Amino acid sequence: MPEPAWVQAIRPSAKPIRAWPTLCAVIAGLAHAASLALPGSGEPLWGLQLLALAALAWLLEGARDCRRAAFWLGWVFATAWLAGTFWWLYISLHVYGGLAAPFAVLAVAALAFALALYYALACLLFVVVAPANLAGRALVFAACWTLAELARGVFFTGFPWGAAGYAHVDGLLAGYAPWLGVYGIGAIAAWLALSLARITDCGRLQRIAALMLLTLPSVAQMGQDSSPVTQSAGVLSVTLLQGNIAQDEKFQSGSGVPDALSWYGAQLRAARTELVVTPETSLPLLPRELPEGYWDGLRQHFGAGVGDTIKSVKSAPVPVANVASGAALIGMPLGSLRSGYTNSVLGLQPGRIEPYRYDKHHLVPFGEFIPRFFKWFTQLLNIPLGDFNRGVVGPPAFEVRGAQGVQRLAPNICYEDLFGEELAVRFTDAATAPTIMVNVSNIAWFGNSLAIDQHLQISRMRTLELQRPMIRATNTGATAIIDHRGNVTHQLPRLTRGVLLGEVQGRSGNTFFAKWAGHFDLWPLWGLSIATLLIAFGARHRKSQTRVGL
Repeated sequence: MPEPAWVQAIRPSAKPIRAWPTLCAVIAGLAHAASLALPGSGEPLWGLQLLALAALAWLLEGARDCRRAAFWLGWVFATAWLAGTFWWLYISLHVYGGLAAPFAVLAVAALAFALALYYALACLLFVVVAPANLAGRALVFAACWTLAELARGVFFTGFPWGAAGYAHVDGLLAGYAPWLGVYGIGAIAAWLALSLARITDCGRLQRIAALMLLTLPSVAQMGQDSSPVTQSAGVLSVTLLQGNIAQDEKFQSGSGVPDALSWYGAQLRAARTELVVTPETSLPLLPRELPEGYWDGLRQHFGAGVGDTIKSVKSAPVPVANVASGAALIGMPLGSLRSGYTNSVLGLQPGRIEPYRYDKHHLVPFGEFIPRFFKWFTQLLNIPLGDFNRGVVGPPAFEVRGAQGVQRLAPNICYEDLFGEELAVRFTDAATAPTIMVNVSNIAWFGNSLAIDQHLQISRMRTLELQRPMIRATNTGATAIIDHRGNVTHQLPRLTRGVLLGEVQGRSGNTFFAKWAGHFDLWPLWGLSIATLLIAFGARHRKSQTRVGL
């Protein structure tokens, strides 16, 4: 039966690239972006992600005889998807960075254009290597897609924000997270997407396999409560602070700085839980630059211990009353001009003479370090930039003794929670593995945008992969408590000043993802994807040689 006329008009051909396939790729790419955090609600839509990727797969199926068309369609799809995902970078560049609007638009577009090349090359590779049978093509498409996702997340320090797997944090595929991680979920989604694009041509076995991939996590979840991957390690009471300091005032000595010092100082001293956490650079000064007695007052306060009392520190801007103190994690910069600076978190607790220190390892290009040959670009911005020193990968945890035992806290700063493989390094020794993850962030750079929702979904995916809860203290949102199943149990309204009180259950025991990613990084996924392509290429080459022989 011939295809309808409208299908023939849209389907790409091996001849010159037409406008309709390009338009379809743009629409599919924007839908893919919306699936990560739907504008308006901020919720992920796993079904929309599958449909959007299936649309790309369908376009590529029609372009199998035209490599140029496959490259173009992949590049257009990915450009629309990525630009629609991190368009909010424009806010930091223009509103807070002072970069002229046209140049800010060009900068965001250039980043999307460049990162989209990974997916364009993946689509080109797909049409070159893919075998004739549909099941094999689905595997090759998944391998090509995974390689593009891995390349974007690793090369040039990596920028995997908005990876396809994050759309499935609430979906049927979420159960694969503790086994395969976010990239593994993306690979399964890609296999399903091509199968969905050609569902009428799929054989019975392929349809059964697709159904099993969708339902297997749900079936496995039914028995998880009786045989969990991880076990409870006790409950810790926490206070999470959200100062809502405007980004354009945050580092101003006449407004944001004294406001932050006063409010955070008061809330730190007023906290009555076993742990209190402040956001990234909540104290925007180096310790030696703080008002006289401020830092010493905090150290004395949290050195007293829960149930003990301490005397007032007269020189502190906010007097210390006779109060009980637990432990604190405080975000602030450290260092000197001579030794270099770090974006850090300091931990204070009873009985600890020297503060616990965590230095951010995965720095933000242009925000925390200036890539080579790009100083000309940063000179156009009115943003306090610098070349920060990097912390180590897999530092020791911050141990806090609560009423129900010791909890090992693993801090990460800002977008470091994008890199699950780096967090997994902390889990190589099960005896010292973290029981709770802590993210401190400042997303005020991006205003009231989807960046807040997207970052929350990223943190939720980490809790699924590692089966650890995560507590988040942020400047403007989302300040939240996420349990080990990825559920948000407590959350403050965004763009408000507030204090979030709650309890978080620590967990012990390692997931399969934590084991393989902690020891081997992402190399198993690289290896499986490359091996799939080599096998497919070899089979295609042998088939072509057989035809020549005939």
